[in-house]
Amino acid sequence: MFGFSRKRRNTLRTAPFPPEWAAILDRNVPYESLLDDNEKIDLRGLVQILLHEKRFEGCAGVEITDEIRVTVAAQACLLLLGGQEDVFPRLRTILVYPDAFLAPSVEHLEDGVVVEGMEARAGESWSLGNVVLSWADVLEGAADPGDGYNPVLHEFAHQLDDESGASEGAPSLPDGRSEAEWKRIFTREYRALSAGRSSPMDSYGAKSPAEFFAVATETFFERPVELKTAHPDVYDQLRKYYRQDPALRMLRRR
Repeated sequence: MFGFSRKRRNTLRTAPFPPEWAAILDRNVPYESLLDDNEKIDLRGLVQILLHEKRFEGCAGVEITDEIRVTVAAQACLLLLGGQEDVFPRLRTILVYPDAFLAPSVEHLEDGVVVEGMEARAGESWSLGNVVLSWADVLEGAADPGDGYNPVLHEFAHQLDDESGASEGAPSLPDGRSEAEWKRIFTREYRALSAGRSSPMDSYGAKSPAEFFAVATETFFERPVELKTAHPDVYDQLRKYYRQDPALRMLRRR
């Protein structure tokens, strides 16, 4: 889509990682400490590719710095550590606000009433190739890699979902895997969460199938042991999709 060659990406992936960027990861992205040495190398290579291919824009007075770029990119690229070929191919621009921002909201109530208004958000993902983030929430989400809250993981999961052509909680599956099995499991678990089932997943996942996938992704990376216990089938589907096992990663580092 962007004309970036495999050779160019390989060059970026293997280029020396700037020490000042490594310091940013040490300071802002403690999740990196959970990775093994090969995963750390892969993550840093993916960060360099993303920063070369995507544009950052500051909003409401934000000045884009390397701290912002590297902190966002590192968290987004955690989703790609399983060896995905492309780096968010539909994404063009990442817009960053200083804090939560207001966005239009439409709520459909059970009695058929539609309520429109504005609500504060920590992030948004647009199917036309943009991600919008609150810098304050980016830092908060990264600070505790085990609290289940991470707006970067959430919004970039939506970007992966969009790659299938529709944001409906069913991304393009690798290796010819069964879409029917994915939809059967995710539909069942989405309905259970919507019905009020106790879960380590945030209840925001009950808003729609797309939000269920994004919230499940946050929980998969940040509270994987709890997700595996409460939703073993969802965990297994995400483990195969992301080609990562965060529960094993967490247990290995304890």
